[in-house]
Amino acid sequence: MDENNVVLEENNEELFEEEIHYKEMSPTRMVVRRFFRSRLSLFGVIILAALFMFSFIGPPLMHAGGYQWAETETDHTPTLKRATSELDVKTTDAEGNEYSVIVFVEEEVGINSYAPLSSSHWLGTDEKGMDIFIRLMYGGRVSLTLGFVVVIIQTIIGIIMGGIAGYFGGRADQIIMRLVDILNCIPTLPILLIASVVIDSWEIESSMRIYYLMLILTIFGWSGTARMVRGQILYLREQEYIVACEVMGIPTWRRIFKHLVPNVMPQLIVSMTLGLGGIILSESTLSYLGLGIPLPYAAWGTMISASTDPVTMAFYPNLWIPAGILIVAAVLAFNFVGDGLRDAMDPKARR
Repeated sequence: MDENNVVLEENNEELFEEEIHYKEMSPTRMVVRRFFRSRLSLFGVIILAALFMFSFIGPPLMHAGGYQWAETETDHTPTLKRATSELDVKTTDAEGNEYSVIVFVEEEVGINSYAPLSSSHWLGTDEKGMDIFIRLMYGGRVSLTLGFVVVIIQTIIGIIMGGIAGYFGGRADQIIMRLVDILNCIPTLPILLIASVVIDSWEIESSMRIYYLMLILTIFGWSGTARMVRGQILYLREQEYIVACEVMGIPTWRRIFKHLVPNVMPQLIVSMTLGLGGIILSESTLSYLGLGIPLPYAAWGTMISASTDPVTMAFYPNLWIPAGILIVAAVLAFNFVGDGLRDAMDPKARR
C-alpha cells in the first residue's frame, strides 16, 4: 500500500507540474504562438521585413557597394543615340480607314533615358535618365512611412472620439455619431482633388503636398475606428470590473484609458494592420493621378503613372511593372498579417 501511495503521489505531482506549466503561458505568448502557426501570417511578416529592409537599408548598402545613382540623379551620357517612339493616330490605309502606327525616330539625346537592364542600371532608367532600382527604394520609404503615420493618427483620434461616445453616451454620443455619419457620406476623392488645388494656391513646396493630402485623408478616415471603439465600450462598460472601478472612485479618464481601451486593443491592432494596405493604395492612387509626390522625387504610384503612355506600357515594362509588384506585395503582406492577428486573437479559435 505504501508503494502504491508513493506512485500515486508522484503521478499527482507530475500532473500538478504540467497543469502549472500550462497556466503559466501568458495570453500574449499564446497569441504569438498561434500567429506564427499560420504560414500566410509568417509569409506576410517575411515580405514586410524584406520591404522595409529594401526601402530603408537598401540605399545606403547600395551606395556603400559602389552603386552610384541617387533618387533624383540623372545619367548624363552625351550624344547618345536612342530610338524614341511617337504614336501617329492620323494614318489611313488605302481604303481610307484610320489606324494607329508607331513610328520610331532616331535622335540624339543628352541623357541616358530608357536604358535597358545592365550592370550599371539594374532595372534600367526612366524617361528622365534616373535609375529605376534606386527610385523603387526611395518610393517605398514614402509609401510605408505614410501608411504607418496615417493609421496611427486615425487610431488615436478614433480611440478618443469613440471612447467618449461609448462611455458617456447621451448628447456626446449623439454629436459624435452624427459627425461620423457625415464623414462617411462625404466622397473622399473629390475632396482630395479640391484640396490639391487649394494647396497649390498656397504655394507650398510640391514635395510636401502629399503629406497635406494624407492629413486630410486622416481627418476623414478616423470615423470607422471611432464606431468600432464605441461599440466595444458600450458592451464593456456594463461589466462588473467597470462597476467596481466606479464604486472605488477611480477617475473617469482612468477607467476609459486604463481599463476599457486596453480591452479594445486586439480589435484595434487588427483594424490598423488591415488599414495599412488601404492607405498604401490611397497614396499610390493619388500619386498616379498626379496629386502625390511630384517628379523628380520617387513614389511607387508616381512610377506607375508612366504606364499612361501606351508606348511606355508596351515597350518599357521595366518602368511600371516593378513598382506595381511592390505595391501588390505590400498590400497582400499587410492583409496576411491582419488576418493572422485576427485569428490569433480570437478566443474561440482552436488552440
